[in-house]
Amino acid sequence: MALPIVGLPRKLGAARTNLSDKIQRKPIADLRRMPRDIVDRRASFTLYRYNAVPGIPVRGRPVLLVPPLAAPAIAFDLRRGCSLIEYFVQQGRPVYLADYGPVNFAHRGLGIEHWVDSVVPSAVEATAEHAGVDAVHLAGWSLGGIFTMFTAAAHPELPLASATAVASPFDLRQVPLFALARPLDRVAGPLVGPAYRAMGGIPAPLTRLGFQVSSLDKYLTKPVAMLTHADDRDFLAQLEAVDEFMGQMYAYPGRTFGQLYHVVMRTNEFATGTMELAGRVVELAKIDVPVLVVAGLGDTLAPTAAVQHLLDLVTGSPDAQLVQAPGGHLGVLTGRAARRTTWPAMENFFAKHDD
Repeated sequence: MALPIVGLPRKLGAARTNLSDKIQRKPIADLRRMPRDIVDRRASFTLYRYNAVPGIPVRGRPVLLVPPLAAPAIAFDLRRGCSLIEYFVQQGRPVYLADYGPVNFAHRGLGIEHWVDSVVPSAVEATAEHAGVDAVHLAGWSLGGIFTMFTAAAHPELPLASATAVASPFDLRQVPLFALARPLDRVAGPLVGPAYRAMGGIPAPLTRLGFQVSSLDKYLTKPVAMLTHADDRDFLAQLEAVDEFMGQMYAYPGRTFGQLYHVVMRTNEFATGTMELAGRVVELAKIDVPVLVVAGLGDTLAPTAAVQHLLDLVTGSPDAQLVQAPGGHLGVLTGRAARRTTWPAMENFFAKHDD
């Protein structure tokens, strides 16, 4: 019984220091981004290659990271100690990232086919050429995982070693948040199209609000969590890094939002494993490379049932696996537990399919 009492002064001292830093707005999280170089810059994306760590031999095929829309690509490099990119380069794996940058009114006519038929294939080919390899591991988070899978299905000629989707919902009937929104669609649905077309898309403040609503319980209890974990500097650093991430949300291009709204509210088309893009039907059953599916056990935006449905669709994959890990929609990718769960699982899968 004496141990908690002995540790109490130390915890109180840590809490006092941490709260003092927060009040004075001193940074707690190390938000330095991992060093990188521009490999290719195009109108629709910039391709980055992250620097190898001195003294760690480079090994394995490169992984190309595919972000979603609206959320900034720093999701893959949230902060030092909680960075997927940092973990991979410390394993010696070459890491590339396709960054679309901010979306504005000029992008209002871009649809899902723009990313599936143009952006992601171009980034894969540029990565393979720059790395001098015959195949690349392609990995996307959230909508980026959906882009990843439909790209792999639509373009079997691409040099892919594997395809990974992290927190990517494919059966939207399994998402409670969307089920609650469907009655509203019957009332407000006729107004949605004219609204997003007039704005050219969905503004960044609304995408930020949508992300907050998906984890409303955590958002509302954040002040209590900060006080409860006042002595835990790493916990506070994570909250600070997530705040930085949320502050950089982008807008959604109009046409893409319209397509997604139709899928989410009306057809649940993703669940069929097919989608009509640019006048032809793309079938996920045509994917012929290994597939890894990662689901967050606490993810309300992409629950496990919605995510793992992808395994039923990729029937042509020679090796399709599911990994379930702690965390919500962002946390499963880059939460504090991801360093022990999601990241090693991804690295092990890539290493298995490096040859």
